[in-house]
Amino acid sequence: MAVPQRPVSICGAGPAGLAAAITVARAGGKAVLFERRSDVGGRFHGDFQGIENWTTSGDALEELASIGIEPSFPHTPIREGVFFDPGGREWRYRSPDPLFYIVRRGSAAGTLDQGLKEQALTAGVEIRFGESVSRLPEGGIVALGPRGADAIAVGYVFDTDMPDAVFGVLSDALAPKAYSYVIIHESRGTVAACFFEDFHREKIYLERTVEFFTRNAGLRMRNPRRFGGMGNFTYPRTARRGRILFAGEAAGFQDALWGFGMRYAMLSGHLAGRAFAEHREDDYDRLWKRRLGGRIRASLVNRYSYERLGDAGYALLMRRAAAGDDVRTWLRRHYAPSFWKTLAFPLARRAVRSSRKEAECLMEGCDCTWCRCQHEAARRRERLLEHAAKE
Repeated sequence: MAVPQRPVSICGAGPAGLAAAITVARAGGKAVLFERRSDVGGRFHGDFQGIENWTTSGDALEELASIGIEPSFPHTPIREGVFFDPGGREWRYRSPDPLFYIVRRGSAAGTLDQGLKEQALTAGVEIRFGESVSRLPEGGIVALGPRGADAIAVGYVFDTDMPDAVFGVLSDALAPKAYSYVIIHESRGTVAACFFEDFHREKIYLERTVEFFTRNAGLRMRNPRRFGGMGNFTYPRTARRGRILFAGEAAGFQDALWGFGMRYAMLSGHLAGRAFAEHREDDYDRLWKRRLGGRIRASLVNRYSYERLGDAGYALLMRRAAAGDDVRTWLRRHYAPSFWKTLAFPLARRAVRSSRKEAECLMEGCDCTWCRCQHEAARRRERLLEHAAKE
């Protein structure tokens, strides 16, 4: 792998930015990571999240290790969970292999974010906390997180005496077009409602979610602390603007069906770092489309289909998922790219609209980390139209 000739500037110290920085540093280059907060993980509050492990036959952590991201952060494999359909019927799903890995997010010790930071520092990455960069005249990597809200999650982190467990429910009354969940691990818990519409009623949906799990799963919370977040997804025409490469949710790389994005973030960050390390910035679109494009396109088709199911469709879906012995195999089959999903993708892409603004800019030579030139371009168009009208 070629060594970058000049320091590579990376904006954002989330999983995508940290993975990019680790890749550049381990290739022998100089990575300078800018993070406007005082530490990594500032968007999160100690809540449990999952690194999905079903979209490929191989293991997610082995895939990350193959690109230099070691699973040195605490993680717990989950092979079983209890899920409820809209009518409250209980379904228990199992797999001999992990369905996903629980990790904790935030700035505290023992989080994914701190684990990745330690790997970056060990590799020689320079992290500049409390600094943000608005322009990259020599190029760089932008991993600043979501640029809009296509989905939101609201919930509580809490202490509990409940045994370790994972619960979920599909119901538009609790979480429109998505799901609610509870994760309990080592006397800590997370309960949340994730939804893709009707954002202004988030308090109502969270209250309903807590009531449901209290009634159906015996949810017991001590010292609850409220948290919230948002997600962004799309299939961008390009994730590059000149020598500026976009990774993670800054590019829109996230599973559009369930919102699992950490795996995509780290993979895309690695690919962006690799493009710089190999002096192949122009090749970045080809790299991410080959590695992630099929999965992201399939997830958009899945999102389009799921939004049309409704509660009756969710119940049927859950019954079919329980028909086999290994739900991971069932999930992988439904997440996999296919011929019919390729045909349906243009329709799904038009129908599933993202709030994220595209990374491209109409202004020649734009070097903004996120385009600030669009308003000037619009003014120029207006002046041209006014001039043409006068003539």
